[in-house]
Amino acid sequence: MSDRPMDATRGFVLNQTMLRIKDPERTIAFYTEVLGMTLLDRFDFDDMAFSLYFLGYPIGPIPTDPKTRAKWIFDQPALLELTHNHGTEADSDALYHNGNSEPRGFGHIGISVPDVYAACDRFEAMSVPFVKRPDDGQMKGLAFIQDPDGYWIEILSSDGLADLVSG
Repeated sequence: MSDRPMDATRGFVLNQTMLRIKDPERTIAFYTEVLGMTLLDRFDFDDMAFSLYFLGYPIGPIPTDPKTRAKWIFDQPALLELTHNHGTEADSDALYHNGNSEPRGFGHIGISVPDVYAACDRFEAMSVPFVKRPDDGQMKGLAFIQDPDGYWIEILSSDGLADLVSG
């Protein structure tokens, strides 16, 4: 593997992963209160009936000027973009596929934590639904939880996965 990016792609940044959500209030509370993300900004497109919410773990201060903050957001690495199509919160038939049942597609997002077991103890106390606990199955030391829309979130530690893959 090359350790240098091609000149043509220098400066590219993986900026965001987008998930469609049904109830912004509930889902944003999950990502901010359970996973400790910061809501960086919200962009409403009322004429097209959707809103975007950008969340992440910012390093450094978040700009207060709206235009400067928007540019800053779109320069950040690894943000979560939650898209709410207005009206889905009241539509009992509106469901989004999490990609982990047939037909399979999208799998999960991953959150690296200092201590998987401590994080999972906290999630357990908060009644967060688990797909896999840290000691279930063959891959020990990592877990999967679900957000309010059923998306899977892998909970991992860099030490634990480094040991697993270099094993």
